[in-house]
Amino acid sequence: MANYHAPLDEMRFIIQDVVGLEPITALPGCEDVMPDLVDAILEEAGKLGAEVLAPINHSGDEQGCSLENGVVRTPEGFPEAYRQYVEGGWNGLAADVEFGGQGLPWLISTAVSEVWHASNMAFGLCPMLTQGAVELLGAHGSADLKAVYMEKMVSGEWTGTMNLTEPQAGSDLGRVRTKAVPEDNHYRISGTKIFITHGDHDMADNIIHMVLARTPDAPEGVRGISLFVVPKFMVNEDGIPSERNDLRCVSLEHKLGINASPTAVMSFGDDGGAIGYLVGEENHGLAYMFTMMNNERLAVGLQGIGVGERAYQHARDFARERIQSRKIDGDSAEPVAIIEHPDVKRMLMSMRSQTEATRALAYYVAGQLDIACRHPDIETRQASQSLVDLLTPVVKAWGSDTSIEVASTGIQVHGGMGFIEETGAAQFYRDARITAIYEGTNGIQANDLIGRKIGRENGETAKVLIGLIRDFLDSAKSNDDEDLAVLCEALTEAVTALETATNWVCETWKSDVAAVAAGAVPYLRLLGLVGGGWMMARSAEISIGSLSKGNGDPTFHRTKIMSARFFADHFLTEAPGLARSVTNGWTSVSAAAADQF
Repeated sequence: MANYHAPLDEMRFIIQDVVGLEPITALPGCEDVMPDLVDAILEEAGKLGAEVLAPINHSGDEQGCSLENGVVRTPEGFPEAYRQYVEGGWNGLAADVEFGGQGLPWLISTAVSEVWHASNMAFGLCPMLTQGAVELLGAHGSADLKAVYMEKMVSGEWTGTMNLTEPQAGSDLGRVRTKAVPEDNHYRISGTKIFITHGDHDMADNIIHMVLARTPDAPEGVRGISLFVVPKFMVNEDGIPSERNDLRCVSLEHKLGINASPTAVMSFGDDGGAIGYLVGEENHGLAYMFTMMNNERLAVGLQGIGVGERAYQHARDFARERIQSRKIDGDSAEPVAIIEHPDVKRMLMSMRSQTEATRALAYYVAGQLDIACRHPDIETRQASQSLVDLLTPVVKAWGSDTSIEVASTGIQVHGGMGFIEETGAAQFYRDARITAIYEGTNGIQANDLIGRKIGRENGETAKVLIGLIRDFLDSAKSNDDEDLAVLCEALTEAVTALETATNWVCETWKSDVAAVAAGAVPYLRLLGLVGGGWMMARSAEISIGSLSKGNGDPTFHRTKIMSARFFADHFLTEAPGLARSVTNGWTSVSAAAADQF
């Protein structure tokens, strides 16, 4: 089994040069986030990922979780690893210092989170959800709720979940039936929730559930949903967990992947009703939950990036060691390592370049999120928040779709051995596959993008992004490097295709929403490829400049240029075809009647 090593040089490069650390350190509260501090954080995260989490990834997948006499057990080593994670203070990197967090930028927290997902995605799911629950309570919880729960959740001593889905509802949250009946200063919660990640486990002292439910007089549909904090164990006035609340895990799902992460069917209120506490106002629960869901959507895209990186490293190391067949352009009859064969090189470059592009775009969004949260100028904050809103579904869907493709290619690099579980390549594919489904399927992400983020605002933010890319292209014209010229030519054609598709969406949305929706997924991929291509071209430009000045590691910079060229040659070329799918492809979709399938 190949070892995992966090790509620290790549992470530093994107943070410091591509996204830019200086604009982040200029933000209030980020003045001390200097390169040396960033390096130290990434180094220590890399050690925990490589030495503690990665070694139990495959064994955790094989062992899985179990439900014994009402108690959920995680695989061997997971409770101990989580204890080390908490003791290291990793859970509160980006959390408010008021509640014991470190108040670091999202840009740094995002890079660190990638390490957890790459080294052990099933493990990383638990703190990922807790982080989202912390953000939710911080934004919408009362002072009393924050006083009871925030500090322990920020530290990671208590973990958080989100309870949305029910058997009859799926993604249609307007059909949620879980009940919340008011009683004194709390509510009695009763109902069943499915697909609850880390809904129960043995790694923390308490689990704090964020539960969507309906009060007795609530209106129908999504407007009648409220949000409640429902702890596994009630909390005494001294902050110590006490008696068990009326909720339990009744079964664990048997899944394709992430087997070391317990996915629970949760039953609330079998013995009179679980005690829950209202977050904010009644009937506003879905709006509050979107704070957590948007956090998780960015995190899921990051999961894909992490798994893609791990799959790439695994395939690369195998290709270096696997001896098979002579070189196609050599005179020797001796077999060579398969990494010498052109098609294997192509596959590895495909895996590498796509992972780099999705990573850079995700880090860019994290940097914009920091500006949106901290910049003193309101217009600057609003502009950055608009970019975050636009690109969140792209990071989630494009990042996760890409991870599935990358992990699948990793199996192909292994050949027949990739189909054998013992090599570990198959696990990355099985784990990655869920990322396109949960936190809103990628089709839902595409509909959100093309509807709310493009159609309803007449493409204003998308046009701002297109303008930023064209500004980069204008500035890059002064550089006479041949590789950069090829990259800019490909990016120019791609951004023109994006602009054409965006204009068509804005115009057609006014009269034919269904036609626009038919091309939603191709549009999201188009936007992802162009955004990622922009990041790759920026990376290449920076590396070209570093080489000309003799700065940094020349091998690293030459590799960055090569990777960007590959992305332009093999992926940006898809842009015109995707634009055509958006603008013309709706006709065949609309013509298909339900009874024709």
